[in-house]
Amino acid sequence: MSNPSWQPVPWPGQQGHQPSMLAAHADRERAVDVLRAGFAEGRLQQSEYERRIERAYQARTVGELTMLVADLPQGPAPQQQQMMGVPRTFLPPPPPTNGKAIGALVCGVGTFFSAGASAIPAVILGHMARKEIRERGESGDGMAVGGLVLGWLSVAFWALLIVAIVVAGASNP
Repeated sequence: MSNPSWQPVPWPGQQGHQPSMLAAHADRERAVDVLRAGFAEGRLQQSEYERRIERAYQARTVGELTMLVADLPQGPAPQQQQMMGVPRTFLPPPPPTNGKAIGALVCGVGTFFSAGASAIPAVILGHMARKEIRERGESGDGMAVGGLVLGWLSVAFWALLIVAIVVAGASNP
């Protein structure tokens, strides 16, 4: 590969760059990376590699850099624009939210305002919602669990309060 009569061919890999365009530092570094890879793979001998590296750092145009790496594998072309995600139009619609899960959460939060009257409906709706969510693949499991937790906490609070009142009443005749 250290043949002095080496005549490079134009590099088709520089998409969107004119050969006469002035080279940027990033262009030079890309060419040097290609040369390093070629040397590491054994495609270039030490003297040829050093000569091309020196020419790459002295290159003024993209065309000069192209000629230095034309006989080496280029790898993927540099990405010019950021990849965008899939538009929502092409994504499947999200699963519907279970209505009983919403009701369980509303009843669970309502225990603070209803003095615990909505605790039992929160627990019942929460269990029903979790069963339907598993069967139908709907969303809303977090809301169902939230309603269950708030409902059971309210039930436990009122049960302990009633037991405390009964015990206090039994100990004071």
